Amino acid sequence: MTPVFRHAQPVQTGTRLAGKVALVTGIGSGIGRACALLFAAQGARVVGCDIDAAAAARTVSGAHGSGLEIDSLHPCDLTDPQGAQRVVEFAVERHGGIDVLVNAAAFGAFAWLQEMDYETQWRRTLTGELDIVFLLCKAAWPALIARGGGSVINFASANAAVALEGSPAIAHCAGKGGVLAMTRQLAMEGGPHGIRANSISPALVETSATRAHMQAQPEFLERALGKMMIKRVGQPEDVAWCALFLASDESSWVTAADFAIDGGATAW
Repeated sequence: MTPVFRHAQPVQTGTRLAGKVALVTGIGSGIGRACALLFAAQGARVVGCDIDAAAAARTVSGAHGSGLEIDSLHPCDLTDPQGAQRVVEFAVERHGGIDVLVNAAAFGAFAWLQEMDYETQWRRTLTGELDIVFLLCKAAWPALIARGGGSVINFASANAAVALEGSPAIAHCAGKGGVLAMTRQLAMEGGPHGIRANSISPALVETSATRAHMQAQPEFLERALGKMMIKRVGQPEDVAWCALFLASDESSWVTAADFAIDGGATAW
């Protein structure tokens, strides 16, 4: 029987992103961390950021210990337009431009409709999942145009396509649904400039944010696995490999697409 969880595979080195500058947000943990490490291992000059300075520092230290180079600006609040502008300027100053933008940082609150507070849960989730993508794309757009184009990689969710029974995710569904729609618009606006924009929609991925929830509510994990054709929880690296393809020249004719990296959860 395939285990519900599995250990991450070692980062593989290569040259698929050689010569590219990648700005990756949320490098302190989860998908952002996995993308930053894999991209660096595949030859990119990675600039990261995170609002959690200690977590970002651990990622940078771990990368250096593995012989990988990652620059990071932390703490960095990407829900503030000035914070978004600052990290773009930091990347351009360090490496002369940006070729890849990975919007992995996010925050979401989970509660049922009747229990959700408007300001601290609903509004904060939309800011942390939707506004955060808009602000950094807006800040990075001139740098991408100056580079002659590039790749924008956003993260929607399986929840943008389906509602999981028993999951109080109304704000999360709205935020990630917005990311999905916004990415198509970004692709249209970016086309004349050589900017591609795509999204990845993961199902349940094991991160520091989801691990405690799965342990506290095993029935939630059971329902999530019941929707999957591959009966295990996703790992950040599963998602990072898709992001690597979208960041590379291998995907030069791919834009406005959404990739369901979800173990088949949304296929039925």
